[in-house]
Amino acid sequence: MEQTAIGLDFNKYAGILVHPTSFPGPYGIGDLGTGAYAFIDFMEKAGLTVWQVLPLGHTGFGDSPYQPFSSFAGQPLIISIDDLRKAGLLVDEDFYDMPNWDPRKIEYGKAIEFKTGLLKKAYERYCNPDVKDAYSTSEAFLEEYKSFLEQAEWLDDYALFMAGKDYHQGAPWYMWEDTLKKPTAAQKKQWIEKLQNEVDYYRFIQFLFHRQWFALKDYANEKNIKIVGDIPIFVAWDSVDVWSNRKLFDLDSKGYPKTVAGVPPDYFSATGQLWGNPLYKWSEHTKTGYEWWFNRIRHQLQLADFLRIDHFRGFDQFWAVPYGEETAVNGTWKKAPGVNFFTQLEATLGYNMPIIAEDLGEIDQSVVDLRDKFGLPGMKILQFGFENPEENSFLPHNFVRNCVCYTGTHDNDTTKGWYQKCYEASKDKLRRYFNTDGGDVCWTLIRACFSSVANMAIVPMQDVLELDSWARMNMPGVGDGNWAWRFCQEDITQHLIDRMYETVKLYGR
Repeated sequence: MEQTAIGLDFNKYAGILVHPTSFPGPYGIGDLGTGAYAFIDFMEKAGLTVWQVLPLGHTGFGDSPYQPFSSFAGQPLIISIDDLRKAGLLVDEDFYDMPNWDPRKIEYGKAIEFKTGLLKKAYERYCNPDVKDAYSTSEAFLEEYKSFLEQAEWLDDYALFMAGKDYHQGAPWYMWEDTLKKPTAAQKKQWIEKLQNEVDYYRFIQFLFHRQWFALKDYANEKNIKIVGDIPIFVAWDSVDVWSNRKLFDLDSKGYPKTVAGVPPDYFSATGQLWGNPLYKWSEHTKTGYEWWFNRIRHQLQLADFLRIDHFRGFDQFWAVPYGEETAVNGTWKKAPGVNFFTQLEATLGYNMPIIAEDLGEIDQSVVDLRDKFGLPGMKILQFGFENPEENSFLPHNFVRNCVCYTGTHDNDTTKGWYQKCYEASKDKLRRYFNTDGGDVCWTLIRACFSSVANMAIVPMQDVLELDSWARMNMPGVGDGNWAWRFCQEDITQHLIDRMYETVKLYGR
């Protein structure tokens, strides 16, 4: 008997995968301002009903949204500068030294320096009693800010952590002095008083982020567009999550990991992948009823309507590599509390868990059983169906309804770039499968995605725009040059809107 779509309900969704950093805008990186609202308008006109984002967290070294400083805090770089400008927190003279930006590529070094400078100026003006603006004089705003400070239980630790990093010139927490590396409650209070202005700054920018994000989410939801969020299964070692919850992670007395995350050698890599994230001490999580994890998931489900869990197999078994190893070869599989975890999560969230399981890569039957026991939809990547010359589960005729179909994801090459590089046997299989000459390969796969039985079908914006490899979002295992792609507003033509609308409606989405 085929599984029903428990998490995704019975609607047939059509959507686009694009991160807010990729939106058009004048400040070097996409944000939650005009470009974001224009994108939602485009989706409505095109008949699309789902927008998928990458993790929205405050990124650190390497700019990866999968290695944020916090599982709860939002990305300051996507706060709308125009919103602050309209409110009087920023003025024209603040922009005299604005760099010349590449409109199609984020230069993170310049963008971080410039936007952080603007956010700090905005905070200084907010604190200045002589500045009369919409933010500092609005009683509603002040009540909203007060409520945020009272309800965001994660905020104080995040703000102190970030202020501590600034105080230590960006050094990771495990290199700080003991009074801040593992502070008592009294020592935390002393550090907050010492770094009060910096702590308050980080509180303020998180309020700005959450205020702007929920305004945008409301705008999307009013247009019947739902948001798919993304949550990494592991967290960064240099994060407030590890710093403030050391007992939940497999660390030694100095704060260094005993074991780290990765995946074993496989078809793609003879030495596996060594991610380096500290692993969970699941026995401690179980004692608390998974409180930290469930708070994390609940928070993300406030930011989004559905939630994709990255590396879902890690809830069944995880590959543990001794800290200090240069590759992932010498790891071992260890059991995670999958069934117990999701049984309790189901009771916490309700039966219809709006969760998508990222079940790609090497998975075994126990992972499939865990996914299916709770009715979680898995992922189907069309590119994978044709990379494999044999019959396989990524071909549309093998799909079940309870899945999410993609042409590719942020970790894949763009469809056009992929097709240009793939083996002739793969190209031949694709051409014969779809009875095409391959000349319109992006839209061939978009139509295949939307025409499949999958309850949810999502395509990267790069494929919609028919871009080749220069627009790839991420190259796994490569440290530089990722997460940088942007599009321009002029890319959204009426012809594109009409073509997308016709495709969506043709296949009943």
